[in-house]
Amino acid sequence: MAYERSPAYKLGQSAPYKVSRSKIELFTQCPRCFWLDARLKIKRPGSPPFNINKTIDELYKKEFDAHRVAGTPHPIMVANAIQAIPYAHNDLDKWRYNFTGVTALHRPTNLHVFGAVDDVWVNDSGELIVVDYKATSKNKEVSIDSDWQISYKRQLEVYQWLLRQNGFEVSNTGYFVYTNARLDLDGFGDKLEFYTKLIPYTGSDAWIEPTLSKMKACLENDDMPPIGTAAMGGPCEHCSYARARTELTLKHIDKL
Repeated sequence: MAYERSPAYKLGQSAPYKVSRSKIELFTQCPRCFWLDARLKIKRPGSPPFNINKTIDELYKKEFDAHRVAGTPHPIMVANAIQAIPYAHNDLDKWRYNFTGVTALHRPTNLHVFGAVDDVWVNDSGELIVVDYKATSKNKEVSIDSDWQISYKRQLEVYQWLLRQNGFEVSNTGYFVYTNARLDLDGFGDKLEFYTKLIPYTGSDAWIEPTLSKMKACLENDDMPPIGTAAMGGPCEHCSYARARTELTLKHIDKL
């Protein structure tokens, strides 16, 4: 089934406006880039997909799905003394699909929020546990301690909020299944070897509804908002590039 992407937001529109988890993240980083995207459909330049990361995600899903069917814990749960099993639900495939995901209408703003989870577990108390898969390759042990990884944490918190909006009891503690391709081997040999670490994170979704209110105000404003920040710090690199190129272009035109 094909899914249409959201049209441009129209001032004062009565129909709910779809906002993905990634668009919430875009707004938190750069309100200007969000406004240009939502109001004028001027999107940031795209980048090639991370196909290896996508493959790892799909293989992890197959692993956890086998235990979901069997009703048994995955070995990584056992190794980390997590009293939980993969959660079985009729809507799980929908929750995982990028263009549907877990959805909720935020009535105060009329924003229809959605986001696709990697996985959901359930603990012995019946609480759902949000799980996200991450993959990288670095010499040091993986963590979520870098400043730029706040986006990972916000991602998990949005999923927690979405599930709560659907009436589920959700644990504040979620997990990152974070795998790291080894660089200390002698060669490639047509295979990569990974070390996987389970990283707990205690989230808080208290920031989400105030952020949605700010997003709505941004959408209803005809004035372009200020430049935000780049994921790695400093001013938004997309806005900085656009400004530098525009200034250079105008300078060149003046010489003609």
